[in-house]
Amino acid sequence: MPGSLVGKEIAVDSAAGDRMAMWLLWLVAAVVLGVAEVFTLTAALGVLGVAALVPAGLAALGLPLPFQLVAFAVAAVAGVALVRPVALEHMRHPQLERFGVDRLVGKRAFVVREVSDRDGLVRIDGEDWTARSFDEDAVIPEGAAVNVMRISGTTAYVYPEE
Repeated sequence: MPGSLVGKEIAVDSAAGDRMAMWLLWLVAAVVLGVAEVFTLTAALGVLGVAALVPAGLAALGLPLPFQLVAFAVAAVAGVALVRPVALEHMRHPQLERFGVDRLVGKRAFVVREVSDRDGLVRIDGEDWTARSFDEDAVIPEGAAVNVMRISGTTAYVYPEE
């Protein structure tokens, strides 16, 4: 009798170990997919990583592999169905606001020190910028209003307002 009891304990421990192994495999897959998403920024691997968490939970509860695979497929399809419309909307409507130095292009500025094709200083939104004349032949006097035509590094290329 004692021998059969030990055999049953080993069988129970083996089944619990298999459940734990599957749970860990799904969790590792989710982490690997999540890390890969960080490097690719495609959203597809992120969706699959999140989908892998669903069967990980089911495996931890002891559900068999076929149920886990079906749950993974359903979660992946649901994730794509939720993320795809948002991604398409962002692709259809490009970003309207400009950031960084790009936001300065088109702004009005004032000449602090005479601007030529070689040297100058303008104030854009309260900040002083080195400047060059957008028109190589133009010399813009101190105090004049100008438009920022482009930014290259830390230099603003400006054109006088009419």
